[in-house]
Amino acid sequence: MIKKIRLGVLISGGGNTLQNFIDQIEAGKLPATIQIVISSKPNAAGLDRARKHNLCAAIIPYSDYNDIEAFSHAITNELDKHPIDLVVLAGFVHFYKIPEQYKGRVMNIHPGLIPAFCGHNYYGKKVHEAVINYGAKVSGCTVHFADNVYDNGPVIIQRAVPVLEDDTPDTLAARVFKEECEAYPEAIRLFAEGRLKIEGRKVRILNPSETSCL
Repeated sequence: MIKKIRLGVLISGGGNTLQNFIDQIEAGKLPATIQIVISSKPNAAGLDRARKHNLCAAIIPYSDYNDIEAFSHAITNELDKHPIDLVVLAGFVHFYKIPEQYKGRVMNIHPGLIPAFCGHNYYGKKVHEAVINYGAKVSGCTVHFADNVYDNGPVIIQRAVPVLEDDTPDTLAARVFKEECEAYPEAIRLFAEGRLKIEGRKVRILNPSETSCL
């Protein structure tokens, strides 16, 4: 039996990805518990979602800190108060400098196919606008391990969607988000099963017989 993985969830906005995790957990599709939800914005709607489901939540306002080091340190201190197996960035729009104890244990999802349309200032609607303006025919989402460079860590899962002639950033975003709702939980399940092995820039997905669960 797979042990439930303990998550720390970082948010900045509406909490749609957080809600997807909650729904998947409640439906028995994601073997996880959410230990803490940390928001970088005090008025993030995702905090209401967390409270509605009686999840522990904390606010660490990005605007209260003068530099990334101090901001990241505050996040790490909050995470360290809880038993965390995996930190998941869920619409978290700020840079989190990952400390040694969480190396290889932080995931992010990007609403594009890395390495295209990614990096600093490419997040949310900006990605979809860039895809459409460039004339790309395909977009999608990427789940990857996060490191200390924007959208740079090794890729775990990618899912592609077509970019239609009449797409707006909102219609493309909706199509991509539908894939995100499947891809992110899948990556977390693979991690929980001990089936993800980082080998340099690549993530190898192991067969169940090769693994040992958390």
